[in-house]
Parts: sequence; structure tokens; C-alpha cells
Amino acid sequence: MVSSEWILGINETDLKEVHAIRHAVFCQEQQIAESIEQDGLDTSGIHVLVSIDGTPAATGRLLVNAEDFTIGRVAVLPQFRGMRLGDFVMRLLIRTAFDMGGERQVVHSQLLVAEFYEKLGFVRVGEVYEEAGIAHITMERFGDIFGTCE
Repeated sequence: MVSSEWILGINETDLKEVHAIRHAVFCQEQQIAESIEQDGLDTSGIHVLVSIDGTPAATGRLLVNAEDFTIGRVAVLPQFRGMRLGDFVMRLLIRTAFDMGGERQVVHSQLLVAEFYEKLGFVRVGEVYEEAGIAHITMERFGDIFGTCE
């Protein structure tokens, strides 16, 4: 059974499972330094944790600053890939951003996975840049997950 849980990043203890997934994907698998992955923004974010039969499997984060709704830190553990959990995480985060007034959502995508975000309605904006030694592109979309704003 797939379940989801919202976690406000009030303190690090609440984010234990979120951090475990991100550490496995970003630090161990992608070799991103812990100091970069742990950017200090988690306690001001809204996180979703998706579990399969009670086992944490995927996560993502929404940061809200003024009118900027940024989705990031989307990660799925390797053994749960191919189950569309990344898509599920993104749809939850997009809908939440929209419900909070975020008609425009932004992601800073690794270039290698930009097509994943394009399938969700994101478009590339700006130039390719490097972050943590990995090529990235900023992407944006408008509207909720069910359509664009008129």
C-alpha cells in the first residue's frame, strides 16, 4: 500500500526518514557532499514522505519564500524506482504549492532528469549551470497539476 505523510521541517528529528532517503540517493549514490545536500533550508520547508507498506521510499520538499514556490530534493530509493513514486511526489508538491497560492512552481533540475519534469508541465528557463559538480537547469510551470491558470 502506498501512503504519504506531510512533515513540517520544524526540527531535524521530524525529518529523520526524509534525510535517510536523501542521504542514500544524493550523498551515497550521486556522491554529492553532505554539506551541499544539507543546505540548512529543511526547517523552513514542507516535506512529503511516501512509503510503501510502511517503508519510507520517496520524498520531496517545497520551499516558500514570498511568492517563490520551489520544489526540490525529490528522491526515490533505488529499490522503489519504476513505481512512479517520483511522479506521485511531484504531483503532491505541485498541488500543495498551488493550493498555497503558488501559481508558478520552480525546480532546479539536474539536466539528466529534465525530461521527467517536462512530462509534468515544466519548461526550461535560462542557461545550464553547475551545482555540486552536476549540470542543472532551472525549470518552471504554471497552474495546478490538473491544468494551467487562465
